[in-house]
Amino acid sequence: MTTPEPTRAPTTPPPNALQKLWKEILEPIVFAVVITQFVATLVGVDGVSMMPNLRNGERVFVPKYETWLHKAGVGDFKRGDILIFKPPREASAKIENLNKSAFGLWTYRPFLIKRLIALPGDTISIRAGEVTVNGQPLDSSWTTAYWQEQGCWDTQSAVANNITSASIAGSAVNVVPDRQEFTVPQGQYFVMGDNRTATGSEDSRIVGAIPRRDVAGRAAAVVWPIMRKVNAKYDCLGNSVPEFSGPNELNWRLLTRPAGFGELK
Repeated sequence: MTTPEPTRAPTTPPPNALQKLWKEILEPIVFAVVITQFVATLVGVDGVSMMPNLRNGERVFVPKYETWLHKAGVGDFKRGDILIFKPPREASAKIENLNKSAFGLWTYRPFLIKRLIALPGDTISIRAGEVTVNGQPLDSSWTTAYWQEQGCWDTQSAVANNITSASIAGSAVNVVPDRQEFTVPQGQYFVMGDNRTATGSEDSRIVGAIPRRDVAGRAAAVVWPIMRKVNAKYDCLGNSVPEFSGPNELNWRLLTRPAGFGELK
């Protein structure tokens, strides 16, 4: 009597070169791109244009799915949101620091981060640094109180007295004309930096309204660094590097809309 041989499980052939390339290199890249483009991503803050609320080097959480829903006609961003966007092409072509070079091979428009002040159809003006939306003064104390305390709140310059101004960009640039009142076109947003010094922010006052298609998303929360110093001293005389001091505080926080925006009609 013979003993039957044990049944052997079929062997899986080893992956070929293309399968290994996909599994080990391409699949993780594709997965990461899908997540960062359609689900959520982190964005770093570069510069001081959103002080005192956002500091240089902080990283913010951006829910990208919101942006795609808004572009599809589901909901919209709201006044007071902090948006990440590319500047308009015309402005980028004319203003040097809004036109970056990648190893000298090609140029690109860097992403900016500013606060959404006015929606499509809103009429906006500014006088002595005070913003008015649809004839109603905007309570901007969430940021102007800091700049008043620092002695830096700008009430005199062209951008503090014109809702769009070519003056800061130089007479040879003229991205936007001088206007004391401006109605935001459909499909566009008017944004401003929280930094209310004379040269603190290149925003819609300098580059014009931002097309919806150029908005990458809304900054929803600060996630890095975990801790930060409580006090931030800003040098109004031109040193754009603030000094931080005092005890540490937890820096994880949601970026909510300031109360003044809720009072607008």
